[in-house]
Order: sequence, then C-alpha cells, then structure tokens
Amino acid sequence: MEPLDPHPVTGTLLPSPARPGCGWPGDPADAQTPVATTAAAVRRLARSAADVAELQARVSVCRACPRLVRWRESVATTGRRASFADQPYWGRPGPSFGDADAAVLLVGLAPAANGTNRTGRMFTGDSSGDFLWAALHRTGFAAQPTSVAAGDGQALTGMRIVAAVRCAPPENKPTSAEKETCRAWLVRDLELATPRLRAVLCLGAIGWDAALAAATAAGWEVPRPKPRFGHAAEVVLTAPDGRGIRMVGCYHVSPHNTFTKRLTPAMLDEVLLSLRAG
Repeated sequence: MEPLDPHPVTGTLLPSPARPGCGWPGDPADAQTPVATTAAAVRRLARSAADVAELQARVSVCRACPRLVRWRESVATTGRRASFADQPYWGRPGPSFGDADAAVLLVGLAPAANGTNRTGRMFTGDSSGDFLWAALHRTGFAAQPTSVAAGDGQALTGMRIVAAVRCAPPENKPTSAEKETCRAWLVRDLELATPRLRAVLCLGAIGWDAALAAATAAGWEVPRPKPRFGHAAEVVLTAPDGRGIRMVGCYHVSPHNTFTKRLTPAMLDEVLLSLRAG
C-alpha cells in the first residue's frame, strides 16, 4: 500500500509526491491536466494555456526534465530532511503563487528541495522564504508575516511569485538545457500578466537573466547591450502594447546573502516599496 502522511495544516493523509487531485491544499491540477514530457510539449502547453489557473495547473505536473523529476521525487520519498520526515512532500514543480491579476511579478531562481518541493508553495518552508515573506508583509503585499505550508491562509495582493525553473534541482544548479526548457512557462506567465503588469522584480542574476530572456521571447523590446544585474538596478522594457514595464533587480534572499548582511531587511523593504511607487 502507498505510504501516506498527514498534511501539517489540514491533517489529510497524502502521498509523496502529491498526485494531482489527491487533496493537497491549493493544488491547481487534477487527473485530467495534460502533462508535458518533452521541451516541445512544454512550449505547446504553455502557449495554449488560456489563463493563469490553467497555466499553473500544467506547470505543476510537468515531467519534461528527467534529471529534475528523479531528484524532486527522490527527495520527496527517500531523501526527506529528518525534521520533516513525518510530513508529505509535494514533490512536483512549483506553480506560481499570488494574485492572478497582479501588477508585479517576482521572479526567483528555483524551488528548494525541502522548501517548495516539500510545501508546494514558492519560497515556503526554508530560511530564504522566511526572510522574504516577512518583508512582503511589512510592505503590504502579503497577508501574513510567515508562510508555513499550503492551506495556512497566506495570500498576496498585487504580486505573484514565479520562478526561472519550477523544479528543485540537485545542488540548486539547473542545467542550461533545463532552464531553456522551463522558459516557455515563464514566457506565458509574462504574456498573461502583461495587460495589468507594471513591474518585474528579479531576485539574483539568474532571475534577472531569465526574465530578460523570457521578455525577449514574448516579443518585448529589451535594451541593448543587455542590462546588467545589480541590487536596485532598474531598466524599462517595452511590452508589445507599447507600455514601459519596470524591471528591478534585488540580491537573492539566500542564507549566504542575508546572514552576511549583503542583503538586509531594510534593503529588501526599500526595493519592495519602490514597486508600489511605479
């Protein structure tokens, strides 16, 4: 019989990885959601997603990168962290989280093996997320100062969190091919957000580069030479409808950056508050 563990919020007994439609809080997919198993299928399913809900359902069941599928599922079954061994693991790609009509997109790098890969929510369940969510709450984007697990009541207003890569990669290092395959999901995120979008916040140089590549693929005008990443760096991209969209850089909320004070709460708050002014 398939092992089941109680969800830390709802208590529902769930398998690891979580099957679409098994009862995981906030699961955007069900048993009928189409599954991408190749890069070409990712591009096709991303392009044909009619709205944010459909796109995230398809993202959450993607199996196009075999190395990432093996890793995320091995962590969810035999590789769980000891402190979470009694919890079910999401073990699937991380769908976006937040306001479907957001004026701001936050672009991160990739899920953490025992963070998003465990909880099913972006930047949730690890120290990076703790730092980010506290700032999002202080600056009025998040309903709560913490994000513990799906189903905990957390919500975002005016912002949606996406990622350059949607699966947890070994050693936190996706390959170039994996980033390229995943780009189609981000391109469609940009396309669906464009009518209301005012700004894109990029965490780290990889998030910055991923957003620039996705914007180019979506038909946006990107300045040349390629804008350089930096903390609080800013560039204006031109969407197909002619509107200027601010792209702002921010040091990543990684433990290395936050513990060494390369990124402080005040620095993050300043960048987040600037997004409201635009």
